[in-house]
Amino acid sequence: MADASNTSAFVEFERVQKSYDGENLVVKDLNLTMPKGEFLTMLGPSGSGKTTCLMMLAGFETATHGDIRLGGVSINNIPPHKRGIGMVFQNYALFPHMTISENLSFPLEVRNMGKSEREQKVKRALDMVEMGAFGGRRPAQLSGGQQQRVALARALVFEPELVLMDEPLGALDKQLREKMQFEITHLAHQLGITTVYVTHDQTEALTMSDRVAVFNDGRIQQLAPPDQLYEEPANSFVAQFIGENNTLEGTVKEVNNGIALVQLDDGELIDCKPINVSKPGERTRVSIRPERVEYNKERMQEGAHTLKAEVLEFIYMGDIFRTRLRVAGNDEFIIKTRNAPDQVRLKPGQQIEIGWLPEDCRALDA
Repeated sequence: MADASNTSAFVEFERVQKSYDGENLVVKDLNLTMPKGEFLTMLGPSGSGKTTCLMMLAGFETATHGDIRLGGVSINNIPPHKRGIGMVFQNYALFPHMTISENLSFPLEVRNMGKSEREQKVKRALDMVEMGAFGGRRPAQLSGGQQQRVALARALVFEPELVLMDEPLGALDKQLREKMQFEITHLAHQLGITTVYVTHDQTEALTMSDRVAVFNDGRIQQLAPPDQLYEEPANSFVAQFIGENNTLEGTVKEVNNGIALVQLDDGELIDCKPINVSKPGERTRVSIRPERVEYNKERMQEGAHTLKAEVLEFIYMGDIFRTRLRVAGNDEFIIKTRNAPDQVRLKPGQQIEIGWLPEDCRALDA
């Protein structure tokens, strides 16, 4: 049985804690296991502990408490260069005095690899990121996007089993970022590399990852595949941090047969799916995604819950329309509708009725 657990868990954090001053924990009792070949993103706001976890895995920081294992072996006391991990940073960290080929050859020389094998691996890695023609140039002669490709190639050149990436696309413009997101994901899956990716960009996390660990205050708030994280947030923090989200404050009246009856602060009663509320009298923050709200009577599904709303602002965004409403005393209630030929453009001042299905409405912690 022990053998089976080893194959399923390639990277393991067991009860890991990190403190810089002996008092305040930046990482609190972290438990995480990753199988081989997974692309896992650590997502969270600044100071949530995600980068510290990455640095402990890389060996640039030591855990104050707990164990970090790679392939079943504890790596707490193994220096960074002996862990066989590839790293990609936001600032590329390329050697300016070396050519691109020399930059890539460096990690191979450190591993005492022969010249012809080195040249072969450098060529392969540069071709992989479509930079084969740039081997003779120096980093300063390349654009930011090209430098980032080289940094990626350097992390992959010695064929590591694990690659760590810390905000690698942070300095690139939006279009290039999006192109690189797909390229990195494609490469990782193609080569079967296990990847731990750190970002504070939720779209990046959702589009690239097999699973996402949402960090806040030194803890993982939720660890799940992207669709589950978005559709089924486990608490208010995750609901607010991932994607756009509408919230209405209220009090739980009753919980029966998996449905919570919530009285909103303006007196309205609505049915919700109880997530982390369980008894009458509890305060709750009800969460509904903007695209799950319907105002077109013909599209309204049977069993939909309706509330009155006033249109405050209509924003044309090209592919979608974004409309801000006043709902149950909340002036920041957003609905998103696709820019379809039959779609109605709402006007400020209009009184409308909106609706959603009870299962799309989640009663979370207040």
